[in-house]
Amino acid sequence: MRHVEISQDEIRSICELYESVMANASYGLFFREGSIIGNGIAQEAIKDKKNYFEICKKRMIEKKWVEDVKFEIGSHTIRTKGSIEVGKSEVHTCHRIRGMLCKMFEIYLGKKVHCREIECESTGAPNCVFKLETTGVWD
Repeated sequence: MRHVEISQDEIRSICELYESVMANASYGLFFREGSIIGNGIAQEAIKDKKNYFEICKKRMIEKKWVEDVKFEIGSHTIRTKGSIEVGKSEVHTCHRIRGMLCKMFEIYLGKKVHCREIECESTGAPNCVFKLETTGVWD
């Protein structure tokens, strides 16, 4: 499989292009892009469910989506540092990361998950914080 490299500035410019054409609808597109990427990572990680989140973390860092990620399973919270999507903004910007995390948990749990970004480095927070919600019991 071939891979391409894209810079943080290029990602920011592409986001601005989509936002100028699609407005807030672009956030859904970015989320879906992340979901596709997260699916690939999750399909690899699920082969070793015991080490699932460690594999997801490793792959997100290797692929340079984040500099660090902490899965706080008990509180249904994920913290990332150094997301490639971070850039000075008044709003949360990590829609692809949110999509990746959502898909990773959906595959791990085998059910639908909702993921919200509740803090973002783009707005001055020390890291990005994502909160996961699902119906029923967390297994």
